[in-house]
Amino acid sequence: MDLKRLYYFVTIVNEGNISHAAKKLHMSQPPLSTQMRLLEKELSCTLFERGSRQIRLTEAGKLLYERALTMLELSSQTKKELLNYRNGTSGTVRLGVISSVSCTLLNLWIKHFHHKYPEIQFELFEGNTYQLLEQLKANVIELAIVRTPFHTAPFECTFLQDEPMLAVGHKIYFDGLPEHEIFLSQIYQKPLILYRRWESIILELFQQQDLHPHIFCKNDDARTTAYWADAGLGIGIIPASALKMIQNPDTICKEIRDDRLHSKISVIHNKNGYLSPIVKEFLNFIQQI
Repeated sequence: MDLKRLYYFVTIVNEGNISHAAKKLHMSQPPLSTQMRLLEKELSCTLFERGSRQIRLTEAGKLLYERALTMLELSSQTKKELLNYRNGTSGTVRLGVISSVSCTLLNLWIKHFHHKYPEIQFELFEGNTYQLLEQLKANVIELAIVRTPFHTAPFECTFLQDEPMLAVGHKIYFDGLPEHEIFLSQIYQKPLILYRRWESIILELFQQQDLHPHIFCKNDDARTTAYWADAGLGIGIIPASALKMIQNPDTICKEIRDDRLHSKISVIHNKNGYLSPIVKEFLNFIQQI
Protein backbone atom coordinates (compact mmCIF):
# COMPACT_ATOMS: atom_id res chain seq x y z
CA MET A 1 0.00 0.00 0.00
CA ASP A 2 1.17 3.48 -0.87
CA LEU A 3 1.90 5.52 2.28
CA LYS A 4 0.79 8.77 0.66
CA ARG A 5 -2.56 7.22 -0.19
CA LEU A 6 -2.90 6.01 3.40
CA TYR A 7 -2.09 9.53 4.58
CA TYR A 8 -4.88 10.88 2.38
CA PHE A 9 -7.27 8.29 3.84
CA VAL A 10 -6.39 9.14 7.46
CA THR A 11 -6.76 12.86 6.74
CA ILE A 12 -10.26 12.31 5.31
CA VAL A 13 -11.28 10.36 8.40
CA ASN A 14 -9.82 12.98 10.76
CA GLU A 15 -11.42 15.90 8.90
CA GLY A 16 -14.81 14.23 8.62
CA ASN A 17 -15.37 14.65 4.88
CA ILE A 18 -13.47 14.75 1.61
CA SER A 19 -13.89 18.46 0.88
CA HIS A 20 -12.37 19.51 4.23
CA ALA A 21 -9.57 16.99 3.77
CA ALA A 22 -8.84 18.32 0.28
CA LYS A 23 -8.44 21.85 1.67
CA LYS A 24 -6.07 20.63 4.36
CA LEU A 25 -4.05 18.67 1.80
CA HIS A 26 -3.98 21.69 -0.56
CA MET A 27 -5.50 19.75 -3.42
CA SER A 28 -8.84 19.72 -5.24
CA GLN A 29 -11.57 17.26 -4.29
CA PRO A 30 -11.81 15.15 -7.52
CA PRO A 31 -8.19 13.86 -7.41
CA LEU A 32 -8.59 13.01 -3.73
CA SER A 33 -11.78 11.08 -4.44
CA THR A 34 -9.95 9.27 -7.23
CA GLN A 35 -7.18 8.25 -4.83
CA MET A 36 -9.76 6.77 -2.46
CA ARG A 37 -11.42 4.79 -5.26
CA LEU A 38 -8.01 3.43 -6.25
CA LEU A 39 -7.35 2.47 -2.62
CA GLU A 40 -10.68 0.62 -2.42
CA LYS A 41 -9.92 -1.12 -5.71
CA GLU A 42 -6.49 -2.17 -4.46
CA LEU A 43 -7.97 -3.59 -1.25
CA SER A 44 -11.09 -5.02 -2.90
CA CYS A 45 -13.40 -3.55 -0.27
CA THR A 46 -15.54 -0.49 0.42
CA LEU A 47 -14.05 1.91 2.97
CA PHE A 48 -16.70 4.65 3.05
CA GLU A 49 -20.47 4.70 3.03
CA ARG A 50 -21.43 7.10 0.22
CA GLY A 51 -24.34 9.52 0.09
CA SER A 52 -23.63 11.57 3.20
CA ARG A 53 -21.84 14.90 3.66
CA GLN A 54 -20.20 13.42 6.76
CA ILE A 55 -18.18 10.34 5.85
CA ARG A 56 -18.97 7.11 7.64
CA LEU A 57 -16.48 4.28 7.71
CA THR A 58 -17.43 0.71 6.98
CA GLU A 59 -16.05 -2.01 9.25
CA ALA A 60 -13.24 -2.50 6.74
CA GLY A 61 -12.58 1.25 6.83
CA LYS A 62 -12.36 1.24 10.62
CA LEU A 63 -9.83 -1.59 10.50
CA LEU A 64 -7.74 0.17 7.87
CA TYR A 65 -7.81 3.43 9.84
CA GLU A 66 -6.31 1.75 12.92
CA ARG A 67 -3.66 -0.02 10.83
CA ALA A 68 -2.89 3.11 8.81
CA LEU A 69 -2.20 5.14 11.96
CA THR A 70 0.34 2.53 13.05
CA MET A 71 2.00 2.28 9.62
CA LEU A 72 2.30 6.05 9.24
CA GLU A 73 3.71 6.34 12.75
CA LEU A 74 6.28 3.62 12.04
CA SER A 75 7.27 5.32 8.79
CA SER A 76 7.79 8.62 10.57
CA GLN A 77 9.76 7.04 13.39
CA THR A 78 11.97 5.09 10.98
CA LYS A 79 12.97 8.31 9.24
CA LYS A 80 13.78 9.89 12.60
CA GLU A 81 15.83 6.89 13.74
CA LEU A 82 17.89 6.84 10.55
CA LEU A 83 18.52 10.55 11.02
CA ASN A 84 19.66 9.83 14.58
CA TYR A 85 22.55 7.74 13.26
CA ARG A 86 23.83 10.80 11.46
CA ASN A 87 23.29 13.14 14.40
CA GLY A 88 24.86 10.99 17.12
CA THR A 89 23.31 11.41 20.55
CA SER A 90 20.28 13.47 19.48
CA GLY A 91 16.93 11.89 18.77
CA THR A 92 13.77 10.64 20.40
CA VAL A 93 13.02 7.84 22.86
CA ARG A 94 9.57 6.32 22.26
CA LEU A 95 8.63 5.13 25.73
CA GLY A 96 5.46 3.56 27.07
CA VAL A 97 4.80 4.03 30.77
CA ILE A 98 2.07 3.11 33.23
CA SER A 99 0.36 5.90 35.15
CA SER A 100 1.59 4.98 38.63
CA VAL A 101 5.19 5.31 37.43
CA SER A 102 4.77 8.26 35.05
CA CYS A 103 3.47 10.39 37.95
CA THR A 104 6.23 9.40 40.36
CA LEU A 105 9.47 7.53 39.60
CA LEU A 106 9.77 8.46 35.93
CA ASN A 107 10.13 12.16 36.73
CA LEU A 108 13.27 11.44 38.75
CA TRP A 109 14.75 9.10 36.14
CA ILE A 110 14.13 11.53 33.26
CA LYS A 111 15.57 14.44 35.22
CA HIS A 112 18.93 12.69 35.67
CA PHE A 113 18.98 11.32 32.12
CA HIS A 114 18.14 14.72 30.62
CA HIS A 115 20.97 16.30 32.58
CA LYS A 116 23.39 13.82 31.01
CA TYR A 117 21.87 13.85 27.49
CA PRO A 118 20.13 17.21 26.97
CA GLU A 119 19.70 16.71 23.20
CA ILE A 120 17.57 13.56 23.54
CA GLN A 121 13.80 14.03 23.43
CA PHE A 122 10.91 11.82 24.54
CA GLU A 123 7.60 10.68 23.17
CA LEU A 124 5.58 9.20 26.03
CA PHE A 125 2.74 6.76 25.46
CA GLU A 126 0.77 6.45 28.69
CA GLY A 127 -1.64 3.62 29.37
CA ASN A 128 -2.16 0.50 31.42
CA THR A 129 0.20 -2.47 31.17
CA TYR A 130 -1.88 -4.39 28.64
CA GLN A 131 -2.27 -1.39 26.33
CA LEU A 132 1.48 -0.82 26.38
CA LEU A 133 2.21 -4.49 25.64
CA GLU A 134 0.10 -4.21 22.47
CA GLN A 135 1.88 -1.01 21.41
CA LEU A 136 5.21 -2.70 21.99
CA LYS A 137 4.20 -5.69 19.86
CA ALA A 138 3.13 -3.29 17.09
CA ASN A 139 6.49 -1.45 17.33
CA VAL A 140 4.78 1.86 18.09
CA ILE A 141 7.10 2.11 21.10
CA GLU A 142 10.56 0.68 21.69
CA LEU A 143 10.51 0.37 25.46
CA ALA A 144 7.77 0.08 28.07
CA ILE A 145 7.87 0.53 31.82
CA VAL A 146 5.13 -1.71 33.16
CA ARG A 147 4.15 -3.61 36.26
CA THR A 148 3.79 -7.33 36.95
CA PRO A 149 1.81 -9.51 36.62
CA PHE A 150 1.86 -9.96 32.83
CA HIS A 151 2.92 -12.65 30.34
CA THR A 152 6.66 -12.10 30.03
CA ALA A 153 7.54 -14.70 27.35
CA PRO A 154 7.51 -12.40 24.26
CA PHE A 155 9.68 -9.76 25.91
CA GLU A 156 13.10 -9.07 27.32
CA CYS A 157 12.42 -7.98 30.90
CA THR A 158 14.55 -6.16 33.44
CA PHE A 159 13.03 -5.87 36.89
CA LEU A 160 13.75 -2.47 38.35
CA GLN A 161 11.93 -2.37 41.65
CA ASP A 162 9.97 -4.73 43.88
CA GLU A 163 7.25 -3.12 45.93
CA PRO A 164 4.38 -4.16 48.19
CA MET A 165 0.71 -3.33 47.75
CA LEU A 166 -0.80 -0.85 50.18
CA ALA A 167 -4.25 -0.30 51.62
CA VAL A 168 -4.98 3.45 51.64
CA GLY A 169 -8.00 5.34 52.86
CA HIS A 170 -9.42 7.72 55.44
CA LYS A 171 -8.28 6.95 58.96
CA ILE A 172 -11.82 6.06 60.06
CA TYR A 173 -11.67 2.89 57.93
CA PHE A 174 -8.69 1.61 59.93
CA ASP A 175 -9.92 2.16 63.50
CA GLY A 176 -8.70 -0.63 65.74
CA LEU A 177 -6.32 -2.12 63.14
CA PRO A 178 -2.53 -2.56 63.54
CA GLU A 179 -0.44 0.53 62.98
CA HIS A 180 1.71 -0.52 59.99
CA GLU A 181 0.67 -3.85 58.44
CA ILE A 182 -2.67 -5.55 57.94
CA PHE A 183 -4.14 -8.67 56.34
CA LEU A 184 -6.80 -8.54 53.63
CA SER A 185 -9.12 -10.38 56.00
CA GLN A 186 -9.11 -7.33 58.26
CA ILE A 187 -10.62 -5.01 55.65
CA TYR A 188 -12.92 -7.24 53.59
CA GLN A 189 -16.08 -5.63 55.00
CA LYS A 190 -14.87 -2.12 54.18
CA PRO A 191 -15.74 -0.47 50.81
CA LEU A 192 -12.83 -1.55 48.62
CA ILE A 193 -11.54 0.24 45.52
CA LEU A 194 -9.64 -2.11 43.20
CA TYR A 195 -7.46 -1.64 40.18
CA ARG A 196 -9.02 -4.22 37.82
CA ARG A 197 -5.69 -5.89 36.96
CA TRP A 198 -5.49 -7.13 40.56
CA GLU A 199 -9.14 -8.14 40.82
CA SER A 200 -8.73 -11.87 40.14
CA ILE A 201 -5.74 -12.20 42.49
CA ILE A 202 -7.40 -10.31 45.34
CA LEU A 203 -10.73 -12.09 44.96
CA GLU A 204 -8.95 -15.45 44.90
CA LEU A 205 -7.26 -14.59 48.20
CA PHE A 206 -10.64 -13.74 49.73
CA GLN A 207 -12.21 -16.93 48.37
CA GLN A 208 -9.48 -19.04 49.92
CA GLN A 209 -10.56 -17.63 53.27
CA ASP A 210 -14.29 -17.98 52.48
CA LEU A 211 -14.73 -14.21 52.71
CA HIS A 212 -17.11 -12.11 50.63
CA PRO A 213 -15.60 -8.64 50.21
CA HIS A 214 -17.47 -5.37 49.78
CA ILE A 215 -16.24 -4.11 46.39
CA PHE A 216 -17.25 -0.46 46.05
CA CYS A 217 -15.43 0.30 42.79
CA LYS A 218 -13.35 -1.46 40.13
CA ASN A 219 -11.36 0.62 37.64
CA ASP A 220 -8.56 0.48 35.08
CA ASP A 221 -6.04 2.97 36.48
CA ALA A 222 -4.03 3.14 39.69
CA ARG A 223 -4.58 6.90 39.72
CA THR A 224 -8.35 6.43 39.98
CA THR A 225 -7.92 4.05 42.89
CA ALA A 226 -5.61 6.51 44.67
CA TYR A 227 -7.80 9.55 44.03
CA TRP A 228 -11.05 7.88 45.12
CA ALA A 229 -9.41 6.56 48.28
CA ASP A 230 -7.94 10.00 48.94
CA ALA A 231 -11.45 11.47 48.65
CA GLY A 232 -12.59 9.21 51.50
CA LEU A 233 -14.77 6.93 49.38
CA GLY A 234 -13.22 3.69 50.58
CA ILE A 235 -10.01 1.73 50.93
CA GLY A 236 -7.92 1.64 47.78
CA ILE A 237 -5.38 -1.10 47.07
CA ILE A 238 -2.42 0.45 45.25
CA PRO A 239 1.29 -0.24 44.62
CA ALA A 240 3.70 1.60 46.90
CA SER A 241 5.02 3.83 44.10
CA ALA A 242 1.51 5.32 43.67
CA LEU A 243 1.51 6.60 47.25
CA LYS A 244 2.83 9.99 46.10
CA MET A 245 -0.57 10.64 44.53
CA ILE A 246 -2.12 10.82 48.00
CA GLN A 247 -2.57 14.38 49.24
CA ASN A 248 -5.20 14.29 51.98
CA PRO A 249 -3.59 14.45 55.46
CA ASP A 250 -6.43 12.27 56.80
CA THR A 251 -5.60 9.47 54.35
CA ILE A 252 -3.35 6.82 55.85
CA CYS A 253 -1.71 3.74 54.39
CA LYS A 254 -0.88 0.26 55.63
CA GLU A 255 1.12 -2.46 53.92
CA ILE A 256 -0.84 -5.58 53.06
CA ARG A 257 0.87 -8.70 54.38
CA ASP A 258 0.76 -11.23 51.56
CA ASP A 259 3.66 -12.21 49.30
CA ARG A 260 1.28 -12.66 46.35
CA LEU A 261 0.41 -8.97 46.57
CA HIS A 262 3.84 -7.73 45.62
CA SER A 263 4.44 -6.05 42.27
CA LYS A 264 7.60 -5.50 40.24
CA ILE A 265 8.21 -2.48 38.05
CA SER A 266 9.81 -3.73 34.85
CA VAL A 267 11.31 -2.22 31.72
CA ILE A 268 10.66 -4.41 28.68
CA HIS A 269 11.27 -4.54 24.94
CA ASN A 270 10.61 -7.02 22.17
CA LYS A 271 12.93 -10.02 22.05
CA ASN A 272 15.32 -9.68 19.10
CA GLY A 273 13.69 -6.34 18.32
CA TYR A 274 15.53 -3.28 17.06
CA LEU A 275 16.63 -0.72 19.65
CA SER A 276 18.08 2.58 18.51
CA PRO A 277 21.40 3.65 20.07
CA ILE A 278 19.76 6.32 22.21
CA VAL A 279 17.13 3.86 23.48
CA LYS A 280 19.90 1.43 24.44
CA GLU A 281 21.58 4.29 26.31
CA PHE A 282 18.37 5.10 28.17
CA LEU A 283 17.80 1.42 28.99
CA ASN A 284 21.32 1.10 30.42
CA PHE A 285 20.83 4.32 32.36
CA ILE A 286 17.65 3.29 34.20
CA GLN A 287 19.07 -0.18 34.86
CA GLN A 288 21.99 1.46 36.67
CA ILE A 289 19.64 3.67 38.69
